[in-house]
Amino acid sequence: MLYYLFLQLQGVYHGFHVFSYLTLRGVLSILTALVLSLSLGPLAIARLRQYKIGQMVRTDGPETHLSKQGTPTMGGALILVVVLITTLLWSDLGNPLVWVATATTCAFGAIGFIDDWRKLVRRNSRGLSARAKYGLQSAVALGTAAALYSLARTPVETSLIIPFVPHVLIPLGLGYIVFSYFVIVGTSNAVNLTDGLDGLAIVPTVMVAGALGIFAYVSGNAVFSHYLEVPWVPGSGQMLIFCGALVGAGLGFLWFNTYPAEVFMGDTGALALGAALAVVAIIARQELVLVIMGGVFVVETLSVMIQVASFRLTGKRVFRMAPIHHHYEKKGWPEPRVAVRFWIITVILVLIGLSSLKIR
Repeated sequence: MLYYLFLQLQGVYHGFHVFSYLTLRGVLSILTALVLSLSLGPLAIARLRQYKIGQMVRTDGPETHLSKQGTPTMGGALILVVVLITTLLWSDLGNPLVWVATATTCAFGAIGFIDDWRKLVRRNSRGLSARAKYGLQSAVALGTAAALYSLARTPVETSLIIPFVPHVLIPLGLGYIVFSYFVIVGTSNAVNLTDGLDGLAIVPTVMVAGALGIFAYVSGNAVFSHYLEVPWVPGSGQMLIFCGALVGAGLGFLWFNTYPAEVFMGDTGALALGAALAVVAIIARQELVLVIMGGVFVVETLSVMIQVASFRLTGKRVFRMAPIHHHYEKKGWPEPRVAVRFWIITVILVLIGLSSLKIR
């Protein structure tokens, strides 16, 4: 909205032309989302407390988590509102990719909201059944994948890109829809599994979103993409604004979510943020780089899969508790130590992912 306003004002004063630059609007989207989060955060937390929307803690989890019982949850709604407002303010709303990304994020947020709400109504840590949740996620993910496939105008937009290897494109054809579906559902659930400690999920999300914003900007710029030998995806540059909104909203949320947390994002935020990262990675054709940069999410998911498979096949557990962040808690690591070390690992993985822009 502001983007179009400043476009009109260019006729009054040429200095307003600066707002046509994606880089400036990317920075402004981060600052806008951050200010909105910090401003609306206290009000949102107060409302959640007023309506007694508190966290339901697993009784079989680490004993240190019992004190978290009743902490306001569903704070992810704050992130979604801020991301939506910021994206609408600074994006080119004539770009259909913007609407696909925001619609998918909001749809997954709605699924998470239903899940969180059912937990509150039932007064336990179980919400939607696994079948119902997966069914809703699948419907949205398939719709998103089909929409992106229909919007593709060049072969590269439906091909798999191999990081660190130049000029290698693997055409997916209709398999693009299936592949994208698994990326969206998998990433959404991976972030959700990671969201088990104060600040643990939001910091890697912010880091990965920032890096994906850079990839999207490069892939959407014909000059930069040619120079760096990155496939050119017309229109993908607008994802820089969306990623900036994710970064700003995430940092603002971290202000209240850092240990000891005043609010949790709940499935409302975790499912939505995972889906948002996946959609941007798909648009920028960097799904495999997402796997690298989101390595913490991947390991968290694998730890659950390994634990379940081992227990069903042998009756024994590989980890003291899954996801793996609880394993380290059970070993005696303080919660902040687990979170910070996972953050450090994410910094390293994000830098490795970004290096693929030049190492080809």
